[in-house]
Amino acid sequence: MRTRLFKLAAALGALTLAAAACAGDDELTPINLQLQWVAQAQFAGYYAAVDQGFYEEEGLDVTILEGAVEIVPQQVVATGGAQFGLAWVPKALVSNEEDAGLVNVGQVFQRSGTLMVSWADSGITSPTDWAGKAVGNWGFGNEYELTAAIEKFGVQDVELVAQSFDMEALLNREIAAAEAMIYNEYAQVLEATNPATGQLYQPSDLNVIDFNDPAIATAMLQDAIWVTEQYAEENPDTVEAFLRASFRGWIHCRDNPDACVEIVLAAGPTLGRSHQTWQMNEINGLIWPSPAGIGVMDPDLWAQTIDVAVGQGVISADPGSSAYRTDYAQAAVDALEDDGLDTVGANWQRATVTLNPGGE
Repeated sequence: MRTRLFKLAAALGALTLAAAACAGDDELTPINLQLQWVAQAQFAGYYAAVDQGFYEEEGLDVTILEGAVEIVPQQVVATGGAQFGLAWVPKALVSNEEDAGLVNVGQVFQRSGTLMVSWADSGITSPTDWAGKAVGNWGFGNEYELTAAIEKFGVQDVELVAQSFDMEALLNREIAAAEAMIYNEYAQVLEATNPATGQLYQPSDLNVIDFNDPAIATAMLQDAIWVTEQYAEENPDTVEAFLRASFRGWIHCRDNPDACVEIVLAAGPTLGRSHQTWQMNEINGLIWPSPAGIGVMDPDLWAQTIDVAVGQGVISADPGSSAYRTDYAQAAVDALEDDGLDTVGANWQRATVTLNPGGE
């Protein structure tokens, strides 16, 4: 009898634990996060936050939705397909002028990743050298830094050419300069074989114009976390929790870049290990250092972005400070610092990455 009672108690205990576990699962808040593109190290911090259980610790069950050419993240958020979305600032502000009602709650990237790349023998070292040349760009709102620089420097007779999301036109010398993200297409050139040497191209083979250069200063803020104003007002605790976990993910990838590359590779990216290692390194370079703490807006960079956006006719007018909020990100940063985490990354240093052919 005693044995039977023990077995019954054990069974009831197991059922109680199972029920508690189910109840715990039910308590997790389901969240969709819409990316701008497919799985890659550009989004490593969010994948790490899932992998390391940071979201779950905050009571969130986060599903990451990959992007594609036809997917506009800010519109997915505005129409309720995701609670959180990643988007470049000017693109989201265009949607806001169409009544999307979005607010930037976390400015993760502190600087632009856009470059214009040309061959070293082209002699293109400044925007003025684009005059009379064919210059590639992707369109879709990715070209504003370029067109702002053309206007700022009074460059004449530039032939703007629609460029595919690769570097084939530059590699084939069909265009004199190509748009490239420092963490992606720039590396694609360096992963290609120079037919003259049989070796991979080197940075010395290329000239790079960086829109962050103070002499150019047409860089615009890029990857930021957006929600609808209504969602933020109705779910402030969830917004802050999502930011805490996401920022922890990025801190993890700053301090453990190789581990985060593995996390990204497990998500099935289209490009290989050396490319993702390069990308992780350069993405960290766009985030760190974050002088005010990761995700907290730099008002000067916001003002520059708005000046360029209005000047280029991207948006009709300055949206004012209501288009972004720093309170959620600041609260997340404060909490992480209370836990002893470094949210600034002042000592982060770029690593040396060896690229393999094709990024493998």
